[in-house]
Amino acid sequence: MRDGFEDAAVGALTYPFAEGPKIGGGVEIAPGVVWMRMPLGGSLAFINVWGLKDEGGWTLVDTGMQGPATTEAWRSAFAGPLKGEPIVRVIVTHMHPDHIGMAGWITRKFRCKLWITRLEYLMCRLLAADTGREAPEDGLEFYRAAGWNQDALENYATRFGGFGKALHTLPDSYRRLVEGETVMIGGRVWRVVTGSGHSPEHACLHCPELKLFISGDQVLPKITSNVSVFPTEPEGDPLDDWLTSLARIRTLVPDDVLVLPAHNDPFHGLHARIGELIGYHEGALARLERMLAEPRRAVDIFGALFKRQITEAVLGMATGESLAHLNCLLRRGVAVRERDASGVDWYRAIERKDVAA
Repeated sequence: MRDGFEDAAVGALTYPFAEGPKIGGGVEIAPGVVWMRMPLGGSLAFINVWGLKDEGGWTLVDTGMQGPATTEAWRSAFAGPLKGEPIVRVIVTHMHPDHIGMAGWITRKFRCKLWITRLEYLMCRLLAADTGREAPEDGLEFYRAAGWNQDALENYATRFGGFGKALHTLPDSYRRLVEGETVMIGGRVWRVVTGSGHSPEHACLHCPELKLFISGDQVLPKITSNVSVFPTEPEGDPLDDWLTSLARIRTLVPDDVLVLPAHNDPFHGLHARIGELIGYHEGALARLERMLAEPRRAVDIFGALFKRQITEAVLGMATGESLAHLNCLLRRGVAVRERDASGVDWYRAIERKDVAA
């Protein structure tokens, strides 16, 4: 599952590692911190996962997506870079399957606890519970309003309920991570810094002693995290949540950290990258507002946001991202939405003089 559609302009970022680890292998990037990769299908080849040396074994951060290739990669990692030592806990940054997919398997294998924020755990359980259900009418209405044709709606109905197939069953209990708390891992303090927008309550980890920041999908160096509106919360404004989270992280985490992202390579330049991401989306909102001089549906605005062609495989994510930008303009009071007799929503910009009045 790709995390972003648009490759943002990358500015003053530096990448200290010439090569990353091979699948199932590891690279020590700081004392007691091992960088590993787990395989993914689709446009992203892998996800970064992290081993933190701890009392009595290792703490893992993120796990990869459920599947035989990932299982074999973990078996190699357990025997190789993790030296055959136990896993004492599994921390998951957020509930997307490429991050949490193997958590149930690892926590059961080593009889250890899953550490995750409350909203991420509960949302993951909720979505996994949809496995085997028929597509709800609310979902069909949501995508019909966005401008999907009948073929796309039928494809959605056919594929609905697949979330749970990408992850092992979650443990029935967890240890809650809370914004601002400190977690002792191997005698070092890691502070929890949460964000939202890409997911409900995404946990990042900052270690001041090692000058490391595990950013998950909240800050990525070469792609932008997908920020989408979904049928479960059609009026949500996740883009504003995400932009606000990024600005807040810039005030909480120093710029001298080495950022450990879920995708691409570790990098220096956290504050510059946050500035790029905020600027990119503000630019996209401005382009979209200009496009809405004429009424448009959500499916009509892809050109304002994405350079690549939107195929059926990514239509859902592109629509969710488009709706996130449209909802943000609605919340800012610079656009309006009107539903026609066919149940399709049309968006148009409000003249700035009317907004000022």
